[in-house]
Amino acid sequence: MSSAPPEQCLVTLDVEGVLTPEIWIAVADQFGIEGLKRTTKDEPNYQLLMDSRINLINANNISLQDIQSVISSLSPLDGASDFLNDLRSLVSVVLLSDTFEEFIQPLMDQLGNPLILCHRLIVDPNGAITGFMERIPNQKFNAVRSFQELNYRVFAAGDSYNDLSMIDQADAGLLFRAPDHVKSERSDLVCHDDYSDLLNSIASFIESSN
Repeated sequence: MSSAPPEQCLVTLDVEGVLTPEIWIAVADQFGIEGLKRTTKDEPNYQLLMDSRINLINANNISLQDIQSVISSLSPLDGASDFLNDLRSLVSVVLLSDTFEEFIQPLMDQLGNPLILCHRLIVDPNGAITGFMERIPNQKFNAVRSFQELNYRVFAAGDSYNDLSMIDQADAGLLFRAPDHVKSERSDLVCHDDYSDLLNSIASFIESSN
């Protein structure tokens, strides 16, 4: 009797804080707006977080073009490009992010244009950001579940509150460079700080599927 074929694996990763800098923190630093430093590491409710961000940038007359100018000056985190290249040589990778298509492309170009699923902005004719359109609600969780329905075993990693649902849904997962309060609240999850450790954990996951 022939043995069953190895199970197919797929890795889903968060982006900001894992592979790239936090875009909104860079914008906060550029324009001196302390409130924009609040991220998904701090606020579990994404709608509330984005409402606050949009109110702040419009109150300070910051346009989409202004934000894109800041993003164009950013680079991936040290070691991120090599890590992602090594990872993609082992397994298919999908980046799941709550950033926006209008923001992220310059950083994706520097990472070799991996597949990224994210949201879209609503922008008025003057370039002011007035809202956003989610790809679907709770897209990270739903993406992982959909991949599993396609018979993939999924490994997920991220650093923030909005990553927990995809990590919990995945067949295996962990935190990466998460802040202390997230690590404390989810002490059941392993947290790595080095790309080499993350790559080793993923490689072990893949090996267990063969």
